[in-house]
Amino acid sequence: MPARFAWEERQVTGSMDGSVKNMTEGNSYRLILEFAIPVFLSQLFQQFYNTADTLIVGKFLGTEALAAVSSSGTLIFLMISFFVGTSMGAGVVISRYFGAGEYGRVSKAVHNTVALGLACGAFLTVAGVIFTPTFLRWMDTDPDVLPQAVEYFRFYFLGALAVVEYNNCKSIMNALGDSKRPLYYLIFSSILNIVLDLLFIGVFRWGVWSAAVATTVSQAASMVLCLIHLGKKGTIYQLQLSKLRFEGRILKEIIYYGLPSGVQNSVIALANVIVQTNINSFGKLATAAYGTYAKIEGFAFLPINSFTMALTTFTSQNLGARKYDRAKQGSRFGIATSVILAELIGIGIFLAAPWLMKLFTEDPEVIAIGVRQARTEALFYCLLAFSHAVAAVCRGAGKAFVPMGVMLAVWCVLRIAYITIVMGISHELVYIYWAYPLTWGISSVIFSLYYHFSDWLHGFERQEKKAA
Repeated sequence: MPARFAWEERQVTGSMDGSVKNMTEGNSYRLILEFAIPVFLSQLFQQFYNTADTLIVGKFLGTEALAAVSSSGTLIFLMISFFVGTSMGAGVVISRYFGAGEYGRVSKAVHNTVALGLACGAFLTVAGVIFTPTFLRWMDTDPDVLPQAVEYFRFYFLGALAVVEYNNCKSIMNALGDSKRPLYYLIFSSILNIVLDLLFIGVFRWGVWSAAVATTVSQAASMVLCLIHLGKKGTIYQLQLSKLRFEGRILKEIIYYGLPSGVQNSVIALANVIVQTNINSFGKLATAAYGTYAKIEGFAFLPINSFTMALTTFTSQNLGARKYDRAKQGSRFGIATSVILAELIGIGIFLAAPWLMKLFTEDPEVIAIGVRQARTEALFYCLLAFSHAVAAVCRGAGKAFVPMGVMLAVWCVLRIAYITIVMGISHELVYIYWAYPLTWGISSVIFSLYYHFSDWLHGFERQEKKAA
């Protein structure tokens, strides 16, 4: 360990804790799989937050209420995605120092991350509640569903602090190789969410706003459970209120690695808001179908997201330990597995689209529109998976500006330009759907060139030399 870090190492004397996993030793493939499977299960339960709202609202409150929930989906993602993206930067910083054995800096990064989550969550709560009607009108939300959409959106954002802080805590645990505890907490909160949805809507017959209340309560429960675990005494990451503060150097690193991911998430979400706005122009049936298909696609991509999260942690820990061949070997395995899984899932969705849509709605027009979108996009999931996997490797290597730049140019600027031009020529819904496969393909070509021909393995070393 470099001498300049020795004083920080001595400040932390806690244990490694049974939940912490060092991914710099042992079989790379097994470690990635062991990390990815709990992540997959935890994301599966997290998806229940949104899906339970959509499913129960659609069944009990009808198409207009379903459209109200669907119309706010992309806007919620836009508002939250930036702050969730910054948590990725915290994960890179923590896993890098953990892999290098610099536990003093791990502790400092943990406390800075939690403090940053509190500040960002409070800001997002206020902004979301105040500007809800304005944002929804900008998105050309159908006037018939606007009042219910405003209700749902405002109550959802009352729990924004819990969303941001939970994602920060999850990033901390994942960076330390622990993907199991977030799973346990999400199982509990997801079951709680479904029970409250059924109680509020199915039994009490309250409005669409009560679905957001159920989600908010459930998210707060998962956040509290995470904070209790991180406060466990005697560990290298022990969270203490007296240490919650912003420290310049560590905070700068978190922002340096997290800001590009936050911007990347936001620009993708912005592009999706513009797509949603164009979808809304086709009426509430198209809006409901688009939102319903988004739920199906969200479930479909959970296994791939799990491998990409594992790739980021694995890459960062091993590059922190300067095990370059091991990092490269693991990245190849993760990328190949993600692409194969995505294509198999895409084929399944292509074939089962009508039955999957029927799980959410009985409206034949909504089902038909959703099936059309599924059969336009699903067979191209392999391209989306490849782009996400290489982007995850880049983030783990400290190269977060690369995926940010590619996705800003292709998934935002190019996608918006394509939709604007095509809608001006022919106002047909299917042309909007084609925006996704086209931009996935272009980004995959760019990411492939970067992965094979750039020196992404030594990014941390060059940054250290530059800082010195």
